[in-house]
Amino acid sequence: MDIELIKRMMDACYQGKRIRDMLPPLPDGVASSYIQYLDIIEKLEKQGIQVKVSDISDALSLPRPGVTRTVKDMEAKGYVKKFASAEDGRVTYLTVTEAGKALSEKYNKQYFTILSGYVDSIPDEDILCTIRTMEKFYKIMCERRIDLDK
Repeated sequence: MDIELIKRMMDACYQGKRIRDMLPPLPDGVASSYIQYLDIIEKLEKQGIQVKVSDISDALSLPRPGVTRTVKDMEAKGYVKKFASAEDGRVTYLTVTEAGKALSEKYNKQYFTILSGYVDSIPDEDILCTIRTMEKFYKIMCERRIDLDK
């Protein structure tokens, strides 16, 4: 891959960040990661899975300590609730509260329903290709951190 193509891909990443910045503002104290976490929890629960912090960490390829901190914040704000496993009290599960469901409904369903109407001219194949490419690029960057000071 030539340098100019890599630069264009990095520019596209920047545009992706700018697109995310155009999302509707979240309520004070709510991070965008809350929406992602609520989405993951709700999807896994629909599959009959009792969700643990490790499930969110694995689904989003994020380090567990950061996920644990975010979940703790979400619990303090009333968006998720923790409960101990009936079989093994050392295992803690998460569930979405009514406040969490309301937040998820507003930002996942209402906003993305509107957004889907804006991007319906982009073929699904193009969107799926973009997703695969960004996932691969992210994985490569995580595995091969570049240190220009060496």
